Amino acid sequence: MGNSSREERRGFMNYYAAKDLADGFRTVRKNTIIIAQDVPQERYAFRAAPETRSVGELLVHIALASNFQYQVHAIDRRTTLEGFDFPSLVKRFAAEEKEPRTKDQILEMLRGSGEKWAGWVEGLTEDFLAEQVQMSAGTTPPSKSRFEMILSVKEHEMHHRGQLMLIERLFGIVPHTTREMQSRLTAAAAKS
Repeated sequence: MGNSSREERRGFMNYYAAKDLADGFRTVRKNTIIIAQDVPQERYAFRAAPETRSVGELLVHIALASNFQYQVHAIDRRTTLEGFDFPSLVKRFAAEEKEPRTKDQILEMLRGSGEKWAGWVEGLTEDFLAEQVQMSAGTTPPSKSRFEMILSVKEHEMHHRGQLMLIERLFGIVPHTTREMQSRLTAAAAKS
């Protein structure tokens, strides 16, 4: 890429557009769903420690996580989080996580909420993603771009997916991403 191309693109916010955000999120959600499928239903009640979410609650938490950002950016189009009622939101999410659900119901939640979020994200404009949202008083940094806040949904899911992959190991399940890598390495070694 020559200097002139860089100069032409310098005025843009980033090279990671809304479609890239949506595609990246869909990949993360696809991998979360595979983990949810790999864990047996009877293990959904497992808790790694007494004060943690069960596997099922963690998967529901992941399915619900985009709702906060969707409320802020899609519904309310907030420019500040000052005055946002976080305690009520946390209480509501905690209650929803505790509702009994089957593995199939949780899988459907993951699929439905994931596609709703990704479908909305892929239609966003660069100008919208560049808008700044003021955080609550005392928060560092004092503001974030909508892009950063929307990207945090994927980051949050990947954080919890790491926990789920460790739990899979406790169950004796080799995570699918490891199985896929091992398969690629075996195939490459066979060609040598």
